[in-house]
Parts: sequence; structure tokens; C-alpha cells
Amino acid sequence: MEGPGVEGAGQTGDPVEGEGEQAPLALPGLVRTVRSPEFAGVTFHEVRAKSVLNKVPETARVPFRWTVNPYRGCSHACAYCLAGDTPILMADGSYRALAELTVGDEIYGTVGRGVQRRLVRTRVLAHWATVKPAYRVTLADGTRLVASADHRFLTDRGWKHVIGTRFGASQRPHLTTRNRMVGTGAFAVPPPDNAEYRAGYLCAVIRDDAGLGAHRFRLGVTDPHALARARHYLAAFGIPADESVYPPGLDGPPPAPGASAGFAAVAEMFGLPDEPSADWHRGFLAGAFDADGQRAHGLLRLGGDEPGMVALLRAALGRFGFRHSVSGGASGGTGAGADTGSWTLTVFGGLDEHLRFFHSVGPAAAAKRVLDGAPVSPGRGLGVTSVEPVGLELPLFDITTGTGDFIANGVVSHNCFARDTHTYLDFDAGRDFDTQVVVKVNAPEVLAAQLRRPSWPREHVAMGTNTDPYQRAEGRYRLMPGIISALGRSGTPFSILTKGTVLGRDLSLLRAVSADVPVGLGVSLALLDRDLQRGLEPGTPSPRARLELVRRIRDAGLPCGVFVAPVLPELTDSTEALDALLGEIAAAGATGVTVLPLHLRPGAREWFGRWLARRHPELVPRYRRLYARGSYLPAEYRRRLADRVAPLVRRHGLDRHAPGEARDTVSGQARDGAGERREWPRGAVPEPGRDRGGDQLSLLGDAGKPGGGAPWPVR
Repeated sequence: MEGPGVEGAGQTGDPVEGEGEQAPLALPGLVRTVRSPEFAGVTFHEVRAKSVLNKVPETARVPFRWTVNPYRGCSHACAYCLAGDTPILMADGSYRALAELTVGDEIYGTVGRGVQRRLVRTRVLAHWATVKPAYRVTLADGTRLVASADHRFLTDRGWKHVIGTRFGASQRPHLTTRNRMVGTGAFAVPPPDNAEYRAGYLCAVIRDDAGLGAHRFRLGVTDPHALARARHYLAAFGIPADESVYPPGLDGPPPAPGASAGFAAVAEMFGLPDEPSADWHRGFLAGAFDADGQRAHGLLRLGGDEPGMVALLRAALGRFGFRHSVSGGASGGTGAGADTGSWTLTVFGGLDEHLRFFHSVGPAAAAKRVLDGAPVSPGRGLGVTSVEPVGLELPLFDITTGTGDFIANGVVSHNCFARDTHTYLDFDAGRDFDTQVVVKVNAPEVLAAQLRRPSWPREHVAMGTNTDPYQRAEGRYRLMPGIISALGRSGTPFSILTKGTVLGRDLSLLRAVSADVPVGLGVSLALLDRDLQRGLEPGTPSPRARLELVRRIRDAGLPCGVFVAPVLPELTDSTEALDALLGEIAAAGATGVTVLPLHLRPGAREWFGRWLARRHPELVPRYRRLYARGSYLPAEYRRRLADRVAPLVRRHGLDRHAPGEARDTVSGQARDGAGERREWPRGAVPEPGRDRGGDQLSLLGDAGKPGGGAPWPVR
């Protein structure tokens, strides 16, 4: 399976900048220190580890004995984003707004080296939003793109950030007016779906096989999308389709003496105007492409078998500025085309004109809008004319794709690597944790060797307990597939805890491994309120994206427990908010749920306090009282929250035990400092009975780190 961010990985694609600089840290096994433009402000220290299996100290209040962490530090903090209304080229040749994309959507990316690129299909692996200062990039043809300063576009001189400097701390390749973008130019406006467009479309797709004084009308399309559109349009005109034949026929008017036949009869049925409107012409071109058109071998062609139809096609193409040629037919009186009465119209131009045709006339036949392998190069009219600040902080969006890029309003745009989320409440708050990332580049090989030892007890190994194994750096290094495979081959049960939708990249592998060993998967989701989530978790996958990840995990036949974490006093702890969230989690198919109230360790406490004072100053006194004695909420608050949650969990069928069954028969248990039993959601840990080791438990957060403590969930 293709992973995100293959380019820029220092192995294929563009070279990594800043490699080979002296490491500021004295790290055992250091191979090299790397800085890359894909990870602005982040330094990677690549080491060859001697061991990756970590035994948890007996003094730690955690319910498992082993962990694997291929990374130390967190590279989640990336910032490559575009405005949500930016149109993205889909794999069927249409486009959709960036904000409306979902994980799993098939779109077009590119492959190749430098600026020599070709379109290939890829999928959206992750999708998220943030709020950042916005900049407007304007091109010579009028194309406008709104993006963050850190976003990168492919130009005739390579990848360029939107903003940068030639010297100083902000030095990096950036857009100037000497650059031309690689792409096709802005996408055309789609046609309206009105009565004139529909009439033009039907005139092009209906055929009249007239004979023996009778009309025999039928639909001249076989593509399922085109057939569905034609049926819908016919119904709007009150014309029933005869489904007893294929393609469907339809009842036309009875023939009159001297009545027209063929295309002329179809035109009369829908009242062909003397001077068709632009919308009629758009519909006519769309129908003609669906019925007799194709795009193949870099050429876009339309067909016609009657002079009247060909004349209308030429008029419509000319109206919208599509240069074209005509071959075959009766004109000239020679050739095969003359004998059959068929014409071929070939639209001049390359990918840019073909996309303009598809987008401006809107054919329905998705299978015909194939762009695979089409070359993409620096476009005419795509010179940068200005880059200027919008003057506002705007909601901006980005995606991770299998190719590492995508087509945004006609230009090649770099995506972020696998950005999962900021674990802003569970990780160290110091800047070094975010900007100095130690990567155990040989983790899969070392782990495999350790698991082959006869002394290995094959006990549950937990991942995601210190740092997210699917953090953004995983897009560059792709360590997790090898780690998962090693665990599976050795018969070792394991669990993964993440907030990141990029876990979907490895679902096929996880499903295969789960046939051999128990696997637990956990996803963290705090709330549904999008506005609150943007302010509290800027740059993280949306709640809907995380719910979709749960759904994809379950559709793959894998278990998935959800941690509702963190619950915020007075903001997300109401019965209404929790009921709505638990309902969505149940609808996504989660196998269990655990609720976790807000835990404020030093560092995170100060960050959250500043956010609260800025966004909800009226709640500051309340939080001071609640957290007056430390990082955890008072036991009384936690008991009230548990009482509130319990009936909601039962109502939505998320309780993990059958009536009368003892609790904790599926997941593990532990006790916090107050001696209260805490539980994990079913699915987040390997199920006992299939495991060869001890307790089958998983943990959210960084409990087990020195001084970290355990943010135990409540029932």
C-alpha cells in the first residue's frame, strides 16, 4: 500500500534540504540530523536503536508491562493549509471543495521528478482544519489561491512556500513573481441544472430509430451515471421511460404526415429553439459526450451521425471557444465516414482544455472522464503576479494523500504528511518535544530480532502510550507497517492508541495480522462542536473525520474502542453534549467507550489556562477551584460525571457487559490513587483468551513517563 509523503522522504522525489548538519544532541547511535521543508521548524535525529521494546517500571501505575515507541518527541505541529472552498480535482474528473473532502475519497495526485509530472489516482488519508493568518496568491490568468504562509506549491523552479525570505531565520524557497505554477489553471464554473440545460442534454442522448412510419425513441447512453441523469430529466418533462428494453426506450408523440425523423424528431420533441441559449448548448455538449464521446490517448472526441446534430455541436463548441476539427461524414463524399454517415469532432488542446470542457459542460459519464497519465507542466498564464496577506486569520484545511500532493484549483499543491493531532493535554509542553524528534530508523528490524528470542513471553505490547506512533513523522519514515508485521509474525498481541486518521493507511495490514494475533485499536474523540474544536485543537482532524476513522476500522472487521477524552467541565460535560457525542460514536460502530475528564499537568495547565482566559474568561474562577489541588479533578466531580455518563452509555448500547455479567471480562482494570477501579473500552485492547500473556490493557496518554501519572478513564 502506498504511504503518505513518499516524496521528500530522502529516498525518492525531491532531495531533502539541510541533511548532514551537526546534531545538537549527544544521542547514542546517531546516524544523522535532518531538516526538511516538509517539516518547518522540526529537526529529526535519526538513530539506530539497540532496543525498542520497553519494559514498564513496576512502580508505574499502568496495566501493561511492555511498550514500543519508534519516535521520541512529536512532529504533529505542521501548517500546510488552504482555504476550504479551494476546488480539488477528483478521480472522476470533477472537483469538490477541500473542506468537503473526507478520508477515503479518490482524487488525482501526481508522480514524477521535479516539474515533470503525470496525473495518478490516489486517496485522501487524513483531513483536518486549523485557523491561521491567510495569504492570497494571484496568478496571471486570474487564478486566486488562499493559503497559509507555510503551504507549498510546485513551480517551474521546484516546490515553493507561500512566504519566506532569502536570508535570516525565515530563509526558505518561496514564491516570487519570477515563478510559474505547474498545473492547468483555474477550474471552470460548472453549468446550472435548469430546464434549458436538461432539454439540451436530452436532445443529445435520445435517438429516434424511425422506420415504417413510426418513431422508436430510445436513450443512446449506457453509462449508469448518464442513464440515471437521463431518467431524472425525462421525469421532469413528464416523459416515461420504457425499462423493458435496454437501453431504455420512451414513448414519443405519434408520427404526423410528413413528420421529421431522427435527430430532427428529437429536437421537435423538446422544442429546439431557433437560437439556443448558452445553458442549452452546455447540456447538449454534455449529452453528446455521454452518448458518443470519449477521452483516450490524450484526445477528446465527440461523435454525430446526422448533419443537423453535427452543426449544433460545432456551434456549441465555437460558442465556448473550443477549437476543434471535423472528420468523416458526408462532407467531402469519400472515406468510411461518408458511407456510414458518422462524424468525429476532435477538441484541440491538452489537459487544460479537456478539464475546461468537463467542468464547464458537466457530462455525467464518470468512466469517460479518465485523466490517468495526463502530463502536467508549468502552465501558460500561471505566472505568479502577487502574494499578499489577506489581513485575517481564516479557517484553513489540508489533507494527506498517498502521493504527497493533490491538484488545487488547477495547480499542483503539496500536502502535509500524516498529521494526526496535537496531544496537547498529554504530552510535555516544552518546545523541544515538538521540534526535536528522535527517530529509531531501524525499529522494525530491532523489534523483530527481540521478538524472536526464546525468552520473549508474547505479552501484550501497547503503542501510543508516550507518543503517537502515527504522528506526522510516520509519513516520512513508514516504521509502523514493519512493526505491525513483526508483532504479528511473533504471535504477540498488541494495541494502538491514536487520534490520527492516517491509521487508515494500514487497515489492510492490521486486518491481515489480526487473523494471527489479538489486536486492539483505540481512537480519542473529545467533542462534536466544530467551532470549539478548532479553537481548542487547531490543526487536528475534525470530529467527523475521527468518526469516519472509527467507521472504517469497524468496516474492516477490526475492533475499535473510543476514548471520549478530554471532557471539559462546563464546556462539554453536559448531558446533552455527551448524549449527542455518544450517539455519533455508537452510529460509527464503536465496540466500546470510556470517558476521560480533563487532566492538567504542569505545562499543559499553563497553556490551557491562557486559552480559557482568552475564549471563556467567565470560567476561569470555576477552573481554579476545580484544579486547586493538582492536575486531577476532585473525586466528587468525577463521581457525578460517571453517574451522568452511565445511563447514556447503556442507552446507546456502548456498555461492555451483558446484563448480570461481571464487569471487566473483556478489557482490563486498574486502580487510581484514590483506589477507584477504572476501565478501558472494549476493542481498544486485545481480547483475553486469545492472548498468551498477562493482562490485556491499554492506556491513553503518557502515563508511565517519569512523573506522568495515569489519566484513568471513568465508567
